[in-house]
Amino acid sequence: MSNSTDLGLPALPAKPYPAEVQARLAEDARELIGRYPVSRSALLPLLHLVQAEEGFVSPSGVRFCAEQLELTTAEVTAVATFYSMYRRRPAGKYHVGVCTNTLCAVLGGDQIFAELQDHLGIGNNETTADGEISIEHIECNAACDYAPVVMVNWEFFDNQTPESAKQLVDDLRAGREAEPTRGARLCSFKDTARILAGFPDERPGAVDASGAGGAPSLAGLRLAKGETLPGTSGTKVVSPRHEGTEA
Repeated sequence: MSNSTDLGLPALPAKPYPAEVQARLAEDARELIGRYPVSRSALLPLLHLVQAEEGFVSPSGVRFCAEQLELTTAEVTAVATFYSMYRRRPAGKYHVGVCTNTLCAVLGGDQIFAELQDHLGIGNNETTADGEISIEHIECNAACDYAPVVMVNWEFFDNQTPESAKQLVDDLRAGREAEPTRGARLCSFKDTARILAGFPDERPGAVDASGAGGAPSLAGLRLAKGETLPGTSGTKVVSPRHEGTEA
């Protein structure tokens, strides 16, 4: 018979954090709660905070959030289980999300996800024995213009193939640096969770990389403005809304 932890739900009663951890997190929690006029509005960043501690939202993390905000554990659990970025099982140091929504899927996302599972020897939402890599199929990474897309700790790796994705996880497991296509430098899943909680990324130069949209992102805008697109040999490609012009 399945128990509550098999279903990804917290086993109650949950144990509190050790005293040192409790004190450290409570100090961070006070800073986060102080940013909001209503304390319960800080629940989402607090969930990221406890996820930064253990790599997932544990029963102890649910209890901590409830105590800090004077909520019930049921209220906290309802939120933690609603949003997919809050994990209910420990993530790897590098959490790999493969988009399997329509556009990425038809361009190879399904194959990437299947081959990564075989390559790593794990299934969806599982973690390798060395704790380095976890994998999850994502409904949409909001980067259709670069499909198929893989994310590592929510940083983009665009235009992937099964071969490039397998090389990516091999590099991460071997401790070799992997540079996202755009955005900030890669850090661990726990460090990412702390940044998402609302604390700055203090690594020198960590956020210097550009997150701006590239040519694929801006193609629609250029079309709407009637501009020439790269690779069209100077042919002006315009929106049908521009009357009196040629497409």
